[in-house]
Amino acid sequence: MTLQLGAKFEDANALCIFLHGRGQSPEAMQDHVINRLSTPGVAYLLPRAITTAWYTAPGIAPLNDQTRQELAAAFQLIDELRHTLPNNLPLLLAGFSQGACLLIEYALQRGRWHGALACLTGCRVGVASDDRPLIDLSGLPVYLTGANADPWIPVANFSQATGYFSKARARLRVDSFPGRPHEVNDTEIAMLDHMLASLANNQPLWQGA
Repeated sequence: MTLQLGAKFEDANALCIFLHGRGQSPEAMQDHVINRLSTPGVAYLLPRAITTAWYTAPGIAPLNDQTRQELAAAFQLIDELRHTLPNNLPLLLAGFSQGACLLIEYALQRGRWHGALACLTGCRVGVASDDRPLIDLSGLPVYLTGANADPWIPVANFSQATGYFSKARARLRVDSFPGRPHEVNDTEIAMLDHMLASLANNQPLWQGA
């Protein structure tokens, strides 16, 4: 079941779909992320993975048929959620950990939309030798974060993800946090608020940040 928070659609100035990590829940993201945000006029949708994971294999393992099928099913869920939203409002797609990895693949395989992307501690799913699409994002604002010793997302994989977004011509902003635990810190929350406020007020992202 999808958790809906924040403003009602008819009162919203911006939209956000936020994806949880492996073994987590929408309620955990509500506590650790959404409740720490302060931008008014944002409608949030927090979908729930059926088995508490969006895909079974580790994200840094080579792609197999099962993982590709699970990614396709998750992409379909995101598409369906997007179709329920007002199409005149900007949309921030955001996620943490496995949710971030899923959205990295979604963006690089689906292409840009009216809004922005924020992937907190994520990387591409699979390995460099896998056949993975790379669609032009033509200036889509993208915020990526990682840490130098994260137990789930190796720094090399995180760094490679930034390269893929650069090749896709995203408007990229990156934060890497030395020694940060596997969690969302105050700097990431502040940047999410900046992104949401910019979208809600129809202002260019990163202006004044």
